[in-house]
Amino acid sequence: MTGTTRVDPRTDSRWSALARGAGGQLFTSPPWISAVCAGYGFEPAASVVEDRAGVPTGGIAWVDVDDLRGPRRVALPFSDRADPVLVDPDSWPALSADACGGGLPLTVRCLDTSPAAHDPRFTVAGEAAWHVTGLERSVDELHAAFRSQTRRNIATAERAGVEVVLSDEREAVVAYHRLHVGLRKRKYRLLAQPLDFFDQIWKAFAPADGIRTALALVGGRPVAGALYLVWQDTLYYKFGASEAETLPLRPNDALHWEAIRWASARGLRSFDWGLSDLDQPGLCAYKSKWASVEGRIRTLRAGGPPAARPDVAQTLRTVTDLLTDPSVPDDVTARAGAALYRFFC
Repeated sequence: MTGTTRVDPRTDSRWSALARGAGGQLFTSPPWISAVCAGYGFEPAASVVEDRAGVPTGGIAWVDVDDLRGPRRVALPFSDRADPVLVDPDSWPALSADACGGGLPLTVRCLDTSPAAHDPRFTVAGEAAWHVTGLERSVDELHAAFRSQTRRNIATAERAGVEVVLSDEREAVVAYHRLHVGLRKRKYRLLAQPLDFFDQIWKAFAPADGIRTALALVGGRPVAGALYLVWQDTLYYKFGASEAETLPLRPNDALHWEAIRWASARGLRSFDWGLSDLDQPGLCAYKSKWASVEGRIRTLRAGGPPAARPDVAQTLRTVTDLLTDPSVPDDVTARAGAALYRFFC
């Protein structure tokens, strides 16, 4: 085994080999890292270890951030998780030494089965749920394995005439983003990720036919939407939004059922539901009803807490509250998200 080598995970062939291997996943993939960095102006780095034959045996990627919230190292920003990719677990000591170097506080979000989660240099700063549905069965067998409530919801949407359109076009991403801004503003009083970030995702994944935007239509009008990404043999559910007044029609269940059927027909092996905060038990319960297996994602910190300034954090909260007030037009809220969202990583 050699020492560590710094590489650009967007373009380096060694990182690509790791990301496409058994330990890789969407949020450590070159297209996802490229989209995040292009959307927010970050420069990524990765540390890679190779064996004596030059074959990569492990790697970890991160972004160094230095903004009004202070300097910090994040592996990786705006990602559900970015586990170290370890073909050989013995690569971890060298990789972690490199990642923890430089004097910056380091944040890593990974599954609790990762060696990083059991490294004494890291402290647990948070925990979230993670769900995945296996697609090895036929769609009929999958449907039968869903909880009865999910099957009823799918039937309700069908009876209500909810139409689902799966699209690989940018126009569908734009239509989804309008729903996304509205949901974040009205339900959570939060700013939304900028449309340019979604554009970068589309540009990164569309060439490999790796993106689908699902829109649920009622009377021809989009009332719910979801954005799904393909990496290797998995379909990832990354973003979802819906109008509250149409929820009795169960458009979200219709979206996910259509996406699961599409993924099964494409020969994908799993449907990744992503991260769910543990203080949202309703969301965790919803994902559990889709014949999914639940795991845990841990947020780990090393090198001390990020050098956050309390006055800056309070200012961001106040500005967010003002810009998500119901009296503020959605287009103003969207422009505010474009200007400020990068500070929330």
